[in-house]
Amino acid sequence: MEIVTKRFLLRDFITEDEPAFFAYHTDPRYAEFCSPEEVAPNYTRELFYLFRQWANEHPRINYQLAIVERFKSQELIGCCGLRRENYSSEQAELGIELAPKFWGRYAYAIEVAKAMIDFGFQNLDLKQIRGITVSANLRIARLALRYGFVIIGTIPSPDWMRERGWSQTEWLLTRESWEN
Repeated sequence: MEIVTKRFLLRDFITEDEPAFFAYHTDPRYAEFCSPEEVAPNYTRELFYLFRQWANEHPRINYQLAIVERFKSQELIGCCGLRRENYSSEQAELGIELAPKFWGRYAYAIEVAKAMIDFGFQNLDLKQIRGITVSANLRIARLALRYGFVIIGTIPSPDWMRERGWSQTEWLLTRESWEN
């Protein structure tokens, strides 16, 4: 599975991506909006192998793709996904993560988000794309608003979020609003 953008190749993970995936998952800046369990080495390893497993499922329900620079270093800079598990066949949850050293750089997340939203509505025939964010993650909130996502509510938050005064925000983008 591959999606090509102006600067990136969004593709299934390969074994060679594992060191870079681990490297950015251990960056303290990455851990800011994660539970302690989510940044543990075992969790990261299981996540990496889960993403590789999803690529081999038929029919495919979840797409979690490596984001790789096409021209410069061809290095892994993050991942993005549309996950339909636990949703109807016409819905998916969008997720994007960039390695911290690429945060705020040259509209990387904007380019990746557009490619994934287009893929979801055009190729997967989705009617809705949802997102769930930590309320304190203002970068993601700005990205969601840029593409027309609307807040549809909050979700009960785990203890580690509540202890910080945060909640989870649920976002929705419909195909109709995307096309308009």
